[in-house]
Amino acid sequence: MTGERTLVIVDAANVVGSVPDGWWRDRHGAAERLRDSLVPYADDGLPGYAGPVEIVLVVEGAASGVVSVPGVRVRAAAGSGDDLIAELAAAARGVRSCVVVTADRGLRQRAEAYGARCTGPRTVRPLPPSRGA
Repeated sequence: MTGERTLVIVDAANVVGSVPDGWWRDRHGAAERLRDSLVPYADDGLPGYAGPVEIVLVVEGAASGVVSVPGVRVRAAAGSGDDLIAELAAAARGVRSCVVVTADRGLRQRAEAYGARCTGPRTVRPLPPSRGA
């Protein structure tokens, strides 16, 4: 593999859906908030993956109008977001390291078949501190 930055592919629908914060009322806005929260990871890296990294946020459906910002490239899936994520992981195989952020078991299996490593939503979206603590 080359010295290119690690490719981090984020499954927006899965990561947004991992926290019941009302995201279903505004899927587009929730995807934008996730995108913005990912920006620092572009330089700093993810836990266990040193930065800088290239971040691709894959959106679909109501979130398809979300645009890229410096540090996070947004790709809107024409069909299934999972299919686009698998395609991106396949394209990285043998070229550079790839990490897929999702909790979707089926997608994890597909991505790992292409040599990608997988990590869960809490890697980029930690749970808020509990109020009772």
